[in-house]
Amino acid sequence: MAVPPVQPSPAVGADPASSRAVRALMLVRDIVLVLLVCLALPLALVAVPNTISLVSSLLPPALPAPDVVRAHGLALPAMMLTVPLAAVLLRRVRAAIVIVGALALLVAADVAGGHADSVMSIALIRVVRGVAGGALLPATLAAVWERSVALRAVWAASLALGLLAAQALALWPLDDVTSWQVALRPYPMPTGIALGLAVVYTLLGLVGGRGPAPRPEHGERGRLLLALAPATGIAVFALCAAYEWAVDYVIPAAVVAFLALLGVASTGEARGRRASYAIVAMGAVVLPTSAQVTNVELAGLGGPGLNGLWAAFAAAVGMAVVGAVVAGKARDSVLARLPLAGALMVVAGLCAIRLVVPTESGLLIAVPFGLLAVGVALAVTAAFRMTDIGMALFALALGIPAVLAGFLLGTGVQVPRLRAATSAQGLADAFVEAVHTWALVGGFLVVAVIALDAVLARRRGDVITVERRGEGGTGGVGGVEEATGPGAIGEKSGAFPGDRLVAGGPARPSVPPPTPSPEAAPGEEPR
Repeated sequence: MAVPPVQPSPAVGADPASSRAVRALMLVRDIVLVLLVCLALPLALVAVPNTISLVSSLLPPALPAPDVVRAHGLALPAMMLTVPLAAVLLRRVRAAIVIVGALALLVAADVAGGHADSVMSIALIRVVRGVAGGALLPATLAAVWERSVALRAVWAASLALGLLAAQALALWPLDDVTSWQVALRPYPMPTGIALGLAVVYTLLGLVGGRGPAPRPEHGERGRLLLALAPATGIAVFALCAAYEWAVDYVIPAAVVAFLALLGVASTGEARGRRASYAIVAMGAVVLPTSAQVTNVELAGLGGPGLNGLWAAFAAAVGMAVVGAVVAGKARDSVLARLPLAGALMVVAGLCAIRLVVPTESGLLIAVPFGLLAVGVALAVTAAFRMTDIGMALFALALGIPAVLAGFLLGTGVQVPRLRAATSAQGLADAFVEAVHTWALVGGFLVVAVIALDAVLARRRGDVITVERRGEGGTGGVGGVEEATGPGAIGEKSGAFPGDRLVAGGPARPSVPPPTPSPEAAPGEEPR
């Protein structure tokens, strides 16, 4: 039969100079994206801490301090309700467009923050900041997912830094300020720079001819919207917890919220469940812990103060990069062990807090902060290598509500101790005791998540999928190769019991080679 001529691909026979120009353009775009991610994630997470009480003495008489504190606390509930909705939007709209829109909202909130003069305006500004942060987190993740595993490692390291330094970054602009409105617009210049980078990134994408946004997989939208259920419940209780009558119910409500998040995370398949567990555990423990440690190490409580902590944060940045690089370059044969290793490092960091906090030396804080940073980066990068973009967004949609659940649980641990203090020294001791107790509680939470994942992996006989190193693309998976034979992941190699590792996607049955036809001539190739 006649075979029509095959039309050559436009890439075949292309001008070498043109190919080099395209590669150079994509390299520049990747560099811009790295800078954007490193700046945007901390800017998104700096909206989480509620620090306006530190400038309550500067509030005008017309603004009651309790109402201002409640209004300022609306950012985190708004953020966690936005993440799943933004994730759904990202499956139809390019990530670059969402990033530009979110940063434009942050700039608008900064501008409006300088003119806030009522509780309602404060509440509106904080909600806008929360919505912008909730859109930035999944949008930057989707942007790096389009490129390579290396850029996802950068995202994970930036997330670790943002979780660790959010409280310190929120407090830093409030040192010796003369206007309470600084708390509403802490970093206007970096926000403007980030918006400029986002515009450049978008324009470079237009020049490079990026394709349409990836289409969602079957059931993906339903999973993302399912994450709204626990997020809504946690947000409602968090708003109620700002009033005196709800204080006694904080710990039970936080435990129920954490269990609900784990329950929703358990509905997915193995690759999505492990990523969800990692993000939920890290979110619930790391930011609330670093916030309490930062408060204890302030100069007023005998610590080195914020200026003395930056060396510890710098060390944590280096450790986060190391953890992300190790997970990004790890062989498939050891990849399934890395989320467990990262979680155990977080537990070690929590134990170190009980040993070194409080301290007058900021360098000693580098030990727990470094362990927390490398643990988060290692666990998140490895977990994301074993899943696809839909599952990663689902995990992120559960991780931000876990931050609020962790804050509620930490508040329940801290408030009774602070109420019992009758002197300044007693108050300082209460802060330290609360940090030590919370570190113990957080460690047990992480260990419980590890145990739950191990039990489910054994009962369900999980098949873990990974992406081969160096592969990018929107799908996040490549060819299919089941890891068998020497070095394969299994019970003897340190993976969770019941795990099987598949590189690139779900396992498929092997197809035998074609059998020659009896009518074929000797030496003729089978068809």
